[in-house]
Amino acid sequence: MSVSAPGSVVIIGGGVIGIACAHYLAEDGFSVTIVESGSMAAACSYGNCGYICPSHALPLTEPAALRDGVASLFNPTAPFRFKPRLEASFINWMWQFAKRCNHSTLVQNGHRLDAILRSSMAEYDRLTSGVLSDAEWKRTGLLYAFETAKAADQFGRTARLLQDTYSIESKWLDADELREFEPALKSGLNGGFHFADDASLRPDRLNSQWIQHLRHKGVRILENTAVSRIERRGNAITRLVTSQGELTADHFVLAAGAVSGKVAQLYGSNLPIEPGKGYSITMSRPKNAPKVPMLFLEHHVGISPFEGGLRAGSMMEFVGFDTAIPAYRVQQLRDAAARYLACDLPKTNTEQWYGWRPMTWDSLPIIGVQDGIDNLTCATGHNMLGMSLAPATGKLVAELVQGKAPHIDPLPYSPNRF
Repeated sequence: MSVSAPGSVVIIGGGVIGIACAHYLAEDGFSVTIVESGSMAAACSYGNCGYICPSHALPLTEPAALRDGVASLFNPTAPFRFKPRLEASFINWMWQFAKRCNHSTLVQNGHRLDAILRSSMAEYDRLTSGVLSDAEWKRTGLLYAFETAKAADQFGRTARLLQDTYSIESKWLDADELREFEPALKSGLNGGFHFADDASLRPDRLNSQWIQHLRHKGVRILENTAVSRIERRGNAITRLVTSQGELTADHFVLAAGAVSGKVAQLYGSNLPIEPGKGYSITMSRPKNAPKVPMLFLEHHVGISPFEGGLRAGSMMEFVGFDTAIPAYRVQQLRDAAARYLACDLPKTNTEQWYGWRPMTWDSLPIIGVQDGIDNLTCATGHNMLGMSLAPATGKLVAELVQGKAPHIDPLPYSPNRF
């Protein structure tokens, strides 16, 4: 098997980032092939909560994250958890992450995330009115609900920072207003913040429709195709050796999510990406289900109402490439949902899921060409925002591949910052 044509691109990775890159490259006339080691959009692009959230402009490297991470060393059930590993790469990653857990870095990188989040929202508005019209796209906002005044006041400072620094607006709802706004919540909650400019979608429906569109546009998709070797000559990738044969192209895009670091080692490079494990459960849609997606930050759980179901998702575990779904994590999700929701949850889950998020130590994605490799563009390291950032990433990658003026400044996301 061989692919080679003027304007040809091979994308390594078939998650939502790889799909978005294929979309914009194909729209610009490139011959595109996606190589996916498993099934398309089956990892973190599948089981997430489907938030498209400008309100998430602040990076994970907030001062409290360091405190919570240290505390988690002694609590295996902590929703934000670090499991010690005596690996040099992980120790360095943790050290670099810790150095960035300060207010000035938080604000600076918040501006960088805000720019690409706004770009993606504009692209989603366009795409969901056209080729992605069946993705359950909703502009109902995102609701942050709180049990206690202490937690609400603490997040209130974050909400003010978002408004004053990034013009990301929210509205405070007291206990009565909260119940009126979302009757699916239990009475007795302290209140909540509604970010009306956030949106949501159903990930599996978005991905399936997008993949169908790519096939219609002539994009070649190779599933269950593992890359075993990446060959270089000088400053260029020359070919991929895969489980289904060899692939050549003019340009390559690395969009392999949490395993991008492993793939980069095949061409002699290093990308400091750690897998951040998350979980979700999906249930049939209960009677009187919520109308809007919600976050319960006190318990680190998000709720997404879909047309045919209800999803609860959360957790951030730095435990390596662990594949288990512990029963206590599933129960944590159900228990947290039951604390806040007035509706009776179904007794069983229709699906239980885990995924590895591609985490960088500064919470910024990796987008751009690495020094010394002229025909490979990175599109990875999107942390918890892959679904939110996919369209802007795809658009930016297509611009960089063609040498066009980028629509946003790509420098903050460059792989050469490490």
